[in-house]
Amino acid sequence: MAQLIGQSAVRTIDRQPIVDRHRVVLTGMDTMAALSVGNGHFAMTVDATGLQTFPAYYGNGIPLGALSDWGWHSFPNDSSYSIEETLRYTASHGRRVPYAVQWPGDSRRGAAANYLRQNPHRLHLGTLGWDIRKRDGTPIRVEDVQNIRQELDAWNGIITTRFTVEGEPVTVTTGVRQDQDEVVVAVNSPLITTGRLAVTLNFPYPTGEWEDNAVRYDKDEQDRLQARRSDPDTWIIQRLIDTTRYTARFHATPAAVRIDSLTHGYRWTPTIGDSTWAFSLAYAPPGEEPAPATAPRQALDGIARDYHAFWKKGGIIDFGAVTDPRAVELERRMVLSRYLTHLNGSGDMPPQETGLTYNSWYGKPHLEMAWWHGVHFALWGQPEVLARHLDWYFTALPGAHEIARRQGFRGVRWQKMTDLEGGETSSSVGSYLLWQQPHPIYFAELLYRGQPMDSLLERYAPLMEATAEFMADFTWYDTARQERILGPGLIAAQERFGADTTMNTTFELAYWRWGLSTAQQWRERTGRTRRADWDTVLATLSPLPMQDSLYLAAASAPDSYTNPRYLTDHPSVLAAYGFLPAGGGVDTAIMRRTLDTIWDIWHWEDTWGWDFPLTAFTAARLHQPERAVNALLMDVPKNRFLANGHNYQRDNLRLYLPGNGGYLAALAMMAAGTRDLPAGSGFPPGWAVRWEGLYRML
Repeated sequence: MAQLIGQSAVRTIDRQPIVDRHRVVLTGMDTMAALSVGNGHFAMTVDATGLQTFPAYYGNGIPLGALSDWGWHSFPNDSSYSIEETLRYTASHGRRVPYAVQWPGDSRRGAAANYLRQNPHRLHLGTLGWDIRKRDGTPIRVEDVQNIRQELDAWNGIITTRFTVEGEPVTVTTGVRQDQDEVVVAVNSPLITTGRLAVTLNFPYPTGEWEDNAVRYDKDEQDRLQARRSDPDTWIIQRLIDTTRYTARFHATPAAVRIDSLTHGYRWTPTIGDSTWAFSLAYAPPGEEPAPATAPRQALDGIARDYHAFWKKGGIIDFGAVTDPRAVELERRMVLSRYLTHLNGSGDMPPQETGLTYNSWYGKPHLEMAWWHGVHFALWGQPEVLARHLDWYFTALPGAHEIARRQGFRGVRWQKMTDLEGGETSSSVGSYLLWQQPHPIYFAELLYRGQPMDSLLERYAPLMEATAEFMADFTWYDTARQERILGPGLIAAQERFGADTTMNTTFELAYWRWGLSTAQQWRERTGRTRRADWDTVLATLSPLPMQDSLYLAAASAPDSYTNPRYLTDHPSVLAAYGFLPAGGGVDTAIMRRTLDTIWDIWHWEDTWGWDFPLTAFTAARLHQPERAVNALLMDVPKNRFLANGHNYQRDNLRLYLPGNGGYLAALAMMAAGTRDLPAGSGFPPGWAVRWEGLYRML
């Protein structure tokens, strides 16, 4: 078993009071505070009625999605677009290296690039809502829902919603089973006895846009649907949308009296005479059927037990005895981030930036964000989640091999934007990004440090080898400088520098040095000799670029601190010592001056949600705990955590899970420490913080 560094494996902290003191309570129809339930493979987001009754009203807030890690759809490729049509050649050291990029949309190349970006896209599986009628028989509108009190009970994994319609009370309990993709609902209301409450399931049609809020419906939807009654309590719905087929199973207790076909789906009406009703809706991927239904109330009890196990198994930090008023918000963000990352990102592959809540970037994962989505799980006592994400890289391996082969490099090149099969996407930025390349090495090393087993070494050694082989081969030896350099054909994590001219970015150089050194250690651990060519790269790799005793963003950007454009986006130079441990070639005195400068002059309003925990990493490693706390709570728009715990970014990106994951990773580091940072030293002196179940960061 893995040893929990700095902590006893015995659990002594009572977790429930910590979780319960951050229950989310809503008293209105707040579109930015929609709540979700899920299990990491499937999630559903609900409005203030406890279901998805008003999707259009929430369309510009936190949308009411129902997404899975298996549900994907593609529009037909009638024009036979291919990745080869999108290639652009970048001059690099006497070679012309092809990259899949975007082109003007009115060209054949532009159409090909757009199609490959749009497809496949994650599919909204269905919209489950109430059909509640007023006394005059008309359906309720938003303003008819009164006296709202909705509560997220994260300890039990359920949402309890109370409201009235024309004075009649409605109480709804909503949850998602942890062992299958099934929504479970219980409702109590006199509206049932008078025949004024039913439930609908409608099927949104994909937009093919960058953002899909699940509010578009197609008039031909019934042509894609087939419904049958499999027993008195259960209906099976088959949906065939182009080549995507999946199944929904609706089960009610007591049985619904009838099913009605609607333009975009179905409506079930409960038997009149009882004021209570319970039902479940399960989804299953192509080729599978949902498991037999469990009684809904029994399923709700099972959800609670599973959530108790989740909270008790993982790590926890108790800020309850800290007198500093900032600690309350730190703890709130911790509890809600743990809940949200579990239901959105603990599946079988790295999630998209908006998880299973709604689609951004067509629903596709970004592999540079895989670090922010996965590392915190290992630090918080769930290394099996990070292991699932890392195992997915084997799925993407053939595609990564093909990219490297096409570009003339050995090994595998991990792309930025992909799909569930690792399919390549054209991107004028993403195709040049490099900082995601060493991520699998980091993931494997973190898992091994937590649980040093030969079986783990053997499993991930091939992934480590192929990843490092590209890294070594990508460097180019400059005979004049007698150094190996990175670039051109490189866009930094700080996406402010052109791919054709950028060279030797500080963070990427440090990550390259650390990653190749770690890959050599893995060879030694598995009884193999070190690669002489990799040692040559390490010995000649360029030092980190600096000027005036500050680390530059890139050697090709000597004006890193005078050009206003270069003071925006990610301050990724800090990642060379913060995100990374010692070993990347960093001088801590220079990094301290660099952090001081960036802290004072950076345009923090023009950054992203993971930049604040990144800054906290570096501050903590430099023994500046007060600054680490201030970084986590910096008062700028993109560091805003909504009432439901989501990290808001901008109008079309209302939630951003890398911000939640980064926040959790920073808290874990500040509590459990690193190999070089003593446990607990990441918090200001005098803070009476207790923690347990955390692994230390690298």
